[in-house]
Amino acid sequence: MDLDIQGLRVLVTAGAAGIGLEIARSFVREGSKVHVCDVDDAALASLLTSDPDLTQSRADVASRSDVSRLFDEALQGLGGLDVLVNNAGIAGPTARVDEVDPEDWDRTLSVNITGQFNCARLAVRHLRESGNASIVNLSSAAGRFGFPLRSPYSAAKWATVGFTKTLAMELGPLGIRVNAILPGVVEGERIRRVIGSKAAARGISYEEMENELLRHVSLRTAVTPQQIADQIVFLCSPRGRTISGQAIAIDGDTQSLA
Repeated sequence: MDLDIQGLRVLVTAGAAGIGLEIARSFVREGSKVHVCDVDDAALASLLTSDPDLTQSRADVASRSDVSRLFDEALQGLGGLDVLVNNAGIAGPTARVDEVDPEDWDRTLSVNITGQFNCARLAVRHLRESGNASIVNLSSAAGRFGFPLRSPYSAAKWATVGFTKTLAMELGPLGIRVNAILPGVVEGERIRRVIGSKAAARGISYEEMENELLRHVSLRTAVTPQQIADQIVFLCSPRGRTISGQAIAIDGDTQSLA
């Protein structure tokens, strides 16, 4: 399928590794120009050899000064902006709510939802000049279910859905589409850390915790970063031109995270 996105100008936050890197690479394969940011210096350095087509910045999306510099550098490299993918997020603490360190709560929300605001507010004036403009915000299955022992993360991911639907209404008249992606259990190092933390908190084995998570997935399998990237690239192409305000689950039909 020809998605007709050659030359599309894309900014992906936390794009030096994991899901973000797969998203960036998927756009590049379709002929788009992509700028990524990350806080992982080693991951950014590795891109210079593994993905030389990507331009990059070091930026923490929770820092407004970092985000301001990021947009200056991204726009200089891309020559404009058609797509913002708000991918940056952290897992946050694993603990009962009365045991969560308030600083951990603040940091989780600062990155996972305020970071999306920090980027979106600067993107709008550039996206409105595009003929094919999109914002994609990464939420989670935790953005439609409760997630025991992960209250900061779940709260932020629910907020992402509300933020997305509101922006779709505000920005639709400007020709900017806004959607949220809600991954479930995603293969990779991050989910392994999450499963390990929850297993330790509950006093069960890693295998028991993993099996419990997948038991709530109808397809009994995790999803891959590539499957998430495929959906995002489609949404941002002209073929997704009337899809906006949606919270799209890519989760194997997850029924619960409890």
